[in-house]
Amino acid sequence: MTSSWMLVAGFMFAAMALLVKIGGAHFEAIELGFYRSLGAFLFIAGYVAARRERVWNPHMGTHLLRSLAGTFGIITYFYAIANLPLATATTLNYTSPLFLAVATTLVLREKFSRWLVVAIVLGFTGVAMLLQPTFAAGQATAALLGLSSGLVASWAYLGVRALSRKGEPEWRILFWFGLVGTAGCAAWQFAFSTFHPVRWENAGILVGIGVLGTLAQLAMNRAYKTGNTLVVGSLSYSTIVFSTLFMVTIFGDRIPPLGWAGIVVIVASGLIALRVEKKDQVEEAGFES
Repeated sequence: MTSSWMLVAGFMFAAMALLVKIGGAHFEAIELGFYRSLGAFLFIAGYVAARRERVWNPHMGTHLLRSLAGTFGIITYFYAIANLPLATATTLNYTSPLFLAVATTLVLREKFSRWLVVAIVLGFTGVAMLLQPTFAAGQATAALLGLSSGLVASWAYLGVRALSRKGEPEWRILFWFGLVGTAGCAAWQFAFSTFHPVRWENAGILVGIGVLGTLAQLAMNRAYKTGNTLVVGSLSYSTIVFSTLFMVTIFGDRIPPLGWAGIVVIVASGLIALRVEKKDQVEEAGFES
């Protein structure tokens, strides 16, 4: 099932998040976003140069909008991380599948089984149970930006789907996203802070973030290109599960019973989505035969 690429992406995004947590002791959040985007850009730029591919194409408007949405999503998400409890910022960011369900229906006119909508809502419920977000006085602006990160992320995913429909390859989508993301995060960092020195002891963290972020992005683009949009959106919650398991096994974090119940709910939502996709594929194969 082609949507299963999102599980691969989810695992790699979780591993990248682990390095981001470690890298937080050396760099600011937006800096890490810069190095993530820079790694993707350099990787794909090398591929483009080696194969002498063309990056300019008739769909530059869509590429630019998708890249700007993705970059704004990174900046607002990392701002929320810096100004809200991590669980709260993450929960707000993972409203993106909910927005994606609405946007895909209204913009791309795709029709879905109501069970996929149930799976997405169920998955978000599981995320809230697992992370248990909290808000405090004076955090309204950060919370609004955290919510907007989920909104613009959904538009970025919608852009990937739209570009894929036009036959755009994953590498070209990632090339422009990496370029715009690098420039955007660098501009933000120069405007509001400063870059910290890169040393031997922290350089490996940045390389790992760049490599994992690039591979995760490629896997996610493949999932949105070839899979069912809402199934992929539902499976994106797997990142939270993988991240939680990393934190438990590596840092010894304790998960309350409600959190474990949330993981079960997230897994259940993914199984429902995959089952619906498999059923649709079987019915489509039977219709074509």
